[in-house]
Amino acid sequence: MRVLAAVLLAVALAGCDPAGPVPEVPTLVPPSASTASLALPNVVGMVHQDAQDTLQRAGFHYLTEEDATGQGRFLVSDRNWVVVEQIPPAGTVMPQSDKVLLRSKKKTDK
Repeated sequence: MRVLAAVLLAVALAGCDPAGPVPEVPTLVPPSASTASLALPNVVGMVHQDAQDTLQRAGFHYLTEEDATGQGRFLVSDRNWVVVEQIPPAGTVMPQSDKVLLRSKKKTDK
């Protein structure tokens, strides 16, 4: 096994030219610098799934969610939950790549 590894390493290095050109490294651009800024739609009061669909249609895809009651429940079936708060609030002009938090509660919660 060690012989095979040594042979593979030798073959791989044989094509390398240490004095050759250095490969070009891509420039990393923060997501917010490369996307458009738009006003965030109002999704408060919507069924959680419909709110996600609305935001995604508007170009906002970085969506997070939490149980607004503080019980720490997971939103397993989005259609059983209603958005009670969105952060940032509706109308905020922001890059489409920025995070949107949807705080929701079950339809049966008081």
